[in-house]
Amino acid sequence: MTDRDERKDRILRLIGDFNKKGIAVSEDTRFAQDLEWDSLTVMDFVAAVEDEFDIIITMNRAAEIETVGALIDAVGELEG
Repeated sequence: MTDRDERKDRILRLIGDFNKKGIAVSEDTRFAQDLEWDSLTVMDFVAAVEDEFDIIITMNRAAEIETVGALIDAVGELEG
């Protein structure tokens, strides 16, 4: 398993805690449009990701991340 696969698994597990509608999630899944998360849910999720990976995601960076795949890659950049 690659580092990216491990990050993906951890992020998908975190999404599961916030995916109240049980929507199928892929790397192309968009947080606001597909999961229908409001801004508060997004902020709570970002905080959970920050805690899980011990990173800081700035507000500007968070606003640029629209899909699960983009988040996986961004976390990898911030960890490195």
